[in-house]
Amino acid sequence: MIGCIIQARMGSTRLPEKVMKTLEKNVTVLDFVIEQINKSKFIDKIIIATTTLSEDDVIEDHVKSLGISVFRGKSHDVLDRYYQCGKKFNLPIIVRITSDCPLIDPEISDLVISKFDPLKYDYVCNTHPRTFPQGTETEIFSFKSLKIAWKNAKLPSEREHVTPFFYNNKNKFRILNVKNEEDLSNLRWCLDRKEDLIVLRKIVSTIKSRPILTKHILNMYKMEPKVFEKNKRYSALEGYMKSLNDDVKFLHNQD
Repeated sequence: MIGCIIQARMGSTRLPEKVMKTLEKNVTVLDFVIEQINKSKFIDKIIIATTTLSEDDVIEDHVKSLGISVFRGKSHDVLDRYYQCGKKFNLPIIVRITSDCPLIDPEISDLVISKFDPLKYDYVCNTHPRTFPQGTETEIFSFKSLKIAWKNAKLPSEREHVTPFFYNNKNKFRILNVKNEEDLSNLRWCLDRKEDLIVLRKIVSTIKSRPILTKHILNMYKMEPKVFEKNKRYSALEGYMKSLNDDVKFLHNQD
């Protein structure tokens, strides 16, 4: 069984309540993530993992209204949230998707998932190094490996971002990175800022096919490249870089 855990919360610092903002009439960012990844050929179950904070009650209520499972755990220790969620739902294999990827491409996700063989790999992704557009990030790992990370990860960045312990310890894990034929990592349709929301809404209003696939967006990019200029100066690594600064403070306090 392959379970997809989608992390979501209302308390984003750069764009608060982003997961419940609409991309088209009555269709939220979180709805899009769920609908897109639900087209995967390999995922058996989808779970939204949010926090126990009262501000995230709206996420639980909304997800339950869709008939999707929900799990609530720690706010900043997202690694623990994933571990406890995987344990509760008895997931031997976990796909990690974040709710700031409303146009997650099920075909790209399935490509990554198809490369995962638990006899060969502990962790497979398409992000180290990045060659796919920002907003198509997909990671898959065994619960066994997740448990090792959960037990041993100490750095704030490793607790908040779930998977850094894997690629920070390549000698301990069997890792595969899936590369795109062309490096498209400069293209961005993830959601962190208001400029991203403008781009995403334009993509959604322009492309009528569902699910919206990367090939559809690339066709649009060729026709309307200026649309994608609005947010190109931002990086999908902003949150992670902040966590690395927290690591420095953490290590300093250990001295």
